Amino acid sequence: MDKTTALAGLGALAHPIRLDAFRALVVAGEDGLTPGTLVEMLGVAYAKLGFHLKDLSEAGLVTSEQSGRHVIYRAVYPQMNALLAYLTENCCQGTACAVEHTSTNCDC
Repeated sequence: MDKTTALAGLGALAHPIRLDAFRALVVAGEDGLTPGTLVEMLGVAYAKLGFHLKDLSEAGLVTSEQSGRHVIYRAVYPQMNALLAYLTENCCQGTACAVEHTSTNCDC
């Protein structure tokens, strides 16, 4: 991942609705969620959610797939993991970290 891609991902996540939507999609896993379900979960207007999902999609953090009459949104785990890896690259300059790290990689 390069700096431009990382900035796009961070920028997409730098809004409360987008962050909440992305986290909900991460929790949902491969099953994903419909916009209707996200609207109910997040308590936002459908049109507003669509705008935010578009930003997450443009940053490569979510995908959408038509499934019958519904659209299913899913988190893109490789992109999420690449962003986390970029942020933690060369952590503590290669020395043992004073802060205990939690798992940053999801093998979903």
